[in-house]
Amino acid sequence: MGKITGFLEYKREVETCKVPEERIKDYKEFTIPLESSALRDQGARCMDCGIPFCHSGCPLGNFIPDFNDKVYKGKWEEAAQILHSTNNFPEFTGRLCPAPCEEACVLGINEDPVTIENIEKNIVETAFAKAWITSNPPKHRTGKTVAVIGSGPAGLATAQQLNRVGHLVTVFERDEKIGGLLRYGIPDFKLEKNIIDRRLNILKEEGVLFKTNAHVGENISVDQMKGDFDAIVLCGGATVKRSIPIPGVKLNGVHQAMDFLKQSNQRVDGISGFEEVLTADGKHVIVIGGGDTGSDCIGTSNRQGATSVTNFEILNKPTVGRPAHQPWPYWPMRLKTTSSHQEGVERFFSISTKEFIGDDNGNLKGLKTVEVEWIFKEGERPQLKEVEGTEKEWECELALLALGFTGSEKTLAEQFGVTMDGRNNIQATTKDYKTNVSGVFTAGDMRRGQSLIVWAISEGRQAAYHVDTFLMGSST
Repeated sequence: MGKITGFLEYKREVETCKVPEERIKDYKEFTIPLESSALRDQGARCMDCGIPFCHSGCPLGNFIPDFNDKVYKGKWEEAAQILHSTNNFPEFTGRLCPAPCEEACVLGINEDPVTIENIEKNIVETAFAKAWITSNPPKHRTGKTVAVIGSGPAGLATAQQLNRVGHLVTVFERDEKIGGLLRYGIPDFKLEKNIIDRRLNILKEEGVLFKTNAHVGENISVDQMKGDFDAIVLCGGATVKRSIPIPGVKLNGVHQAMDFLKQSNQRVDGISGFEEVLTADGKHVIVIGGGDTGSDCIGTSNRQGATSVTNFEILNKPTVGRPAHQPWPYWPMRLKTTSSHQEGVERFFSISTKEFIGDDNGNLKGLKTVEVEWIFKEGERPQLKEVEGTEKEWECELALLALGFTGSEKTLAEQFGVTMDGRNNIQATTKDYKTNVSGVFTAGDMRRGQSLIVWAISEGRQAAYHVDTFLMGSST
């Protein structure tokens, strides 16, 4: 695979970016692609490692050494075929995945790993540019009908797989456009929405039906759906946002990160007429939560013209290198500096927000924090201890809560009569993705909880296999 001595001859090279001062002027993607010769060299770095642990690192089981080898040899169309054999939407994962495959790369034991994610992105973009990716409708229809509720990556993967084997699939989305998290949770500077629309056009040409502003359980009857479809797949995501139980959380100016990001994406898309415009313009912004959603809020706030952007994380500051207790090939929890962080933010770790402070009109004007330390004892849950004398007040007119999610909304579970587990997810195992109600399945974050886009696609593919088996007795 690759060039036998490639990993010795070439160093890791990734895409460059426009400078922050330029890229924060708009919401366009800002990466600068590598030349094809440089990509060839990166593919050549994939060593003949014997056991490709990247396979186990990738939730989709992508054939990574195989498509790296094709890139090295200049066989881009074959690389695209290999990539699409396991991944429905590499244009999404090639931009948004944190690349657990790279952390599991054998070369990464003592060198920089292969640039798997960037190679993946360039394979699919080359395939689109060369018109190799075209619609491929099924040659026959089975007569079976399937409803997929939710049009995020899990729902779209489920729909495409089931359509390919001939079932008539209808995707229901409660928002005005298809895409779910991809459309409304990911800023355009990370994923321009024409990338979604480009793939949706192919799905439509292949026969997948889409219904928007279709809120099942609200304006669409669950009983009617049960009568109209032979199987139903719930892919509504984990959308219950975690709040913070402290004084002042109801002040005007304290908002959930996903509400802020969704409205920003809608405004970039030309939508207007909001009751309240959530904007960082001219404000001191504090983002509470250090994950990817928090990072997206930082990049968005800078583009909206924030006076300052500050980021709080209650956990300790991670190490730059791989922690000793998370050895290769496991996923390491180490310090992550994203492109949004590079655009301007002051980051603080081991800090807890105690209170939001408002003015006489109920508007946020500041918040109080305290530094914390974590007490670790073997066999016990870590304990959080406030550090005496570290209380501090911060000026703030916009606080964004990027604290993750606590599970899926209960509307679908209640109306379909399906059971939820102790983590507020719809209960179904990976054995068959079936709920307790016959003919009703679930996949993605709605089943496994808040997770990665690559896991959502994997879940959709697996659920589709089990739905097909349920409908036809077996599946190919």
